[in-house]
Amino acid sequence: MADYKILKSGTDIRGRAIASDDAPAILTERAVADLASAFVLWLTRRTGKNRIKLAIARDSRLTGESFTRAIISALRLTGQDICDCGLFSTPAAYLVTQFPSVHADGSIMITASHHPKDINGLKFFTADGGVNSAELDEIIALAENGETVTIGPRSIAISRDCMRLYCDMLTDIIRKGTGLWLPLKGMKIAVDAGHGAGGFFATRVLAPLGADISPSQFLEPDGEFPAHAPNPENAEAMESLKNRVLETGADLGVIFDADADRSAVVASDGTEINRSKLIALAASIVLPEHPGATIVTDSVTTEGLREFIESRGGVQKRFRRGYRNVIDEAKRLNASGVDAPLAIESSGHAAFAEHYFLDDGAYFIARILVVLSALRREGSDLTELISELRLPKEEADIRLSLTGSNWRATATTVTERLTSLSERMLKLSNDNYEGVRAYVSHAKGYFIVRTSVHDPVLPIYIESDKEGGAVQIARFLKSFLYGFRGVDCAPLDDYIKKEEARLGVESEEESGDGFGTAEEPSYDQGF
Repeated sequence: MADYKILKSGTDIRGRAIASDDAPAILTERAVADLASAFVLWLTRRTGKNRIKLAIARDSRLTGESFTRAIISALRLTGQDICDCGLFSTPAAYLVTQFPSVHADGSIMITASHHPKDINGLKFFTADGGVNSAELDEIIALAENGETVTIGPRSIAISRDCMRLYCDMLTDIIRKGTGLWLPLKGMKIAVDAGHGAGGFFATRVLAPLGADISPSQFLEPDGEFPAHAPNPENAEAMESLKNRVLETGADLGVIFDADADRSAVVASDGTEINRSKLIALAASIVLPEHPGATIVTDSVTTEGLREFIESRGGVQKRFRRGYRNVIDEAKRLNASGVDAPLAIESSGHAAFAEHYFLDDGAYFIARILVVLSALRREGSDLTELISELRLPKEEADIRLSLTGSNWRATATTVTERLTSLSERMLKLSNDNYEGVRAYVSHAKGYFIVRTSVHDPVLPIYIESDKEGGAVQIARFLKSFLYGFRGVDCAPLDDYIKKEEARLGVESEEESGDGFGTAEEPSYDQGF
C-alpha cells in the first residue's frame, strides 16, 4: 500500500517532484493520479452524484503539464466531466466552482506556491472552499487503499479559457469601484510575475483598463524561475521590483507568488509594502467600510501594527500562522457575531469576507487599485495610508534548517524549553498562539521562534527599538540553540557577524557582552 501521508502539508499535498542526486521524487505521476482519483470518489460521496464536473489547473512549474496529463488520463477512465483550464491561478481554481457558466463541483490546482522548482503539489477545492486537514486525511486514506469510482464510458477533457471569466470579474470590480471605464489610463504599472502564473494580471486585467504595463517584468511562465524566487516575502524579489519601479517611473509595482494567491506592492517612491506594512494597508482599506472591525492576522506582526489598527478604531486578533488558520478564525468570529471582514497573513495571503474569504492576490490588488485611483486624483499615494505605522528601528528574519527525519520533534523540544526559559528570565506575550514570543527588556525588543507550517525550518523573527538591540537578542538565541542537535545555526551566526561588523563592535566572545536578563522587563507593548 502506498504511503501518501508523507505528502500532506497542512491542507495541501506537497513533495519533491523532480529527483536529485541525493533525494528521489516522492510526488510522482502515479501519486497525483491516485490522489486525484481518490478526490473524485470522495467528492461523489459528498455530493451524492455519480458523475461530477471537475476542473484541472496548474501554475508554471516544470512538472505541471505532465501531472495534468496524468490526472486527466486517470479521470477519463472514471467517466467524469473534465475541464482543462491550463495555466491558472489558485484563486481562479476555486472560483470555477462559483462561476455560473462553469459551476464545477470541484477542482484540482497543481502548484507548490513559492517553493523551489523541484517541488510541486496539489490543492483540492469544492464549492465550499479548499478542503480542510481532516478532509484531506480522508482523501489520502482512499488513495492509499486504492479506492476509486468507475462509471460509464471513457470521457473526454474539454480545454476552456476559464481565466477569461476570472479576468472579467477583476476588471468589473475595478470599474465599479472607481466608476470609470478606463480607471487606470495614464497610470504606469510594473507587474512582476516571477515567471509564475500571474502574468495574466498585466495583459488581461490592467491593459484593458487603460494602464501602461510596459514596466512589467518576468511575465513569461517559466518553471525554472530564473529571475528570482516567486515570493512577495523574498528580499531579492522585492528589491528587483523596487528597482524596476524607480527605473521606469512606474506609479505602482505589483508582485505575485507562483500561483497568484499572494501579492505585495511597491509604491511610486520605491517603498516596499509587504509583511506588516501590507497588513496596515489592507486594514486602512477595510476599516472605513467596517468601523470597529476585527482584523485577524498571523502571529508574526510588529508591535507598531497593533497600534496602527487600534488608532483607526479596529481590533487586531493575532492567531496561529497559516493562511487557513487565520481565515478559519475570521469565519468563526463572524459566526459568533463579531465583524471580522479581513483575514491576512504576513506572507501576503489576504482573504476578504465579501470575496468568499478566498486568499486571492489579484483580488487584493484590485481593491488597492480602486483606492489608488482615488488617491491619485487627490495628488496622493499609497504611502499616505500607512505613514503613521510605527516601524521598528531594527528587525531580523532568520530561518534555521532542521535536519533529521524527526525534525518536528526537535522543533517541539526547542520551543518547549525556550518557553520554560523565557518564563523564568523574560516576559512571554499573552497574545500568542504558536512557538515562543517573548520580550527582552534591556534590548527594547522581542523575538518569535516558531516551527514552519510546511517545512523543516525554525523561523526566527526579531524586532528592536534600540540600535544594536536585535543582535543582543540574536546572541541570546544563539547561546540557547547551540545546545540542540539537528538545528543549523549557521544563518544565525552569519547575521550576528554581519551586525557586529555594521555596528563596529567586538564579538560576544571577545567583549564578554552577555545577555544580561536579570533586570525586570518594563516595556510591555502588546503583552
